[in-house]
Amino acid sequence: MTPTLEDLAILRLSEVKRLTGLGRSSIYQMMKDGIFPRSFTLGYRAVGWMACDIRAWLEAKRNGTAYLQQQGA
Repeated sequence: MTPTLEDLAILRLSEVKRLTGLGRSSIYQMMKDGIFPRSFTLGYRAVGWMACDIRAWLEAKRNGTAYLQQQGA
């Protein structure tokens, strides 16, 4: 399946917080625990998340299944 432009969008922390309802500390702790998508560096002091990764996490929460961080991603 070809990803859409929306799936390739990069979300900043404020948008991830708004979409998930989580706070900054919770997001970073869950990333450390491997149960939330990892951010990636956009530049000096800027990180982002792929919209498709956040969507997958939200769908896993809705379905009551575990989100597992892909190894090597």
